[in-house]
Amino acid sequence: MDWISGIQNAINYVESNITEEIDYEEVAKKAYSSSFHFQRVFSIMCGFTLGDYIRQRRLSLAGSEISFSTEKVIDIAMKYGYDTPESFCRAFTRFHGISPSQARKSGVPLKSFSRLSVKLILDGGNLMDYRIENKEAFKVIGNKKYVSCKKELTSTEISLFWKQCTDDNTTGRLEKYISPDNEKLFGRSILGASFGNDASDSDFPYAICAVYNGIPVTDDDFTVEEIPQHTYVVFTCTGRMPEAFQKLYNQIYTEFFPQSEYQPCIGTDFEAYPSDDVTSEDYTWELWIAVEKKK
Repeated sequence: MDWISGIQNAINYVESNITEEIDYEEVAKKAYSSSFHFQRVFSIMCGFTLGDYIRQRRLSLAGSEISFSTEKVIDIAMKYGYDTPESFCRAFTRFHGISPSQARKSGVPLKSFSRLSVKLILDGGNLMDYRIENKEAFKVIGNKKYVSCKKELTSTEISLFWKQCTDDNTTGRLEKYISPDNEKLFGRSILGASFGNDASDSDFPYAICAVYNGIPVTDDDFTVEEIPQHTYVVFTCTGRMPEAFQKLYNQIYTEFFPQSEYQPCIGTDFEAYPSDDVTSEDYTWELWIAVEKKK
């Protein structure tokens, strides 16, 4: 299944279960993706998180029901996942600009947040440089963070993790584990690894790491992970972060994959950062996405 069909299936699942507790892992399964990967790509493509989409759709529907039905406000609040009238009133007022009780009055303005629908449009005409790499199994070493597969992912989590690893010199300490032989893979880059089914953990791991040279590990907070053999499509990106990162991701999933013979698979993806000069307009890094041929 291609990404376009997958994301539509995921949206359909959300809409069919909009009044139920939504498991983010189940949403991602409809797109044949991991929760971490699906949420990350969804937010970059749409400009808002999956959690934002669900909240705004619920508040939009709740506003319509309050305006056109005689149901009690507390019953509508419970229907759309709010445990107390107070929490519902706060969220409703932030979204609509008026309170639920005011929404019952005739002629008051309400906001509508429409359902997402994936459409194919004439777009593109952009050049994208890429290469295909077939990599044998290798090992990485680094600091790993676990993200729940069932909860909302925000970009802040990963940004704070990078800041933490900069502050505690994780990136500096990784240097000693990179050997000249291993430089062929990613140079001396520090990697951001988004694990797929290569990891056996119940929650989704994201690691800041480097290719492991095999020397004894002396850092207690580091773990070693084996990455199985994969085929990767590799993109080079130049520009200030995170804007360049978001633009590249958007192009890959809206332009490259819909027309390519490849599709993303549940493997480990890598961001390869050669330095920490991420605010430079000339900053250049690579994105490695594990892929398989479309069936």
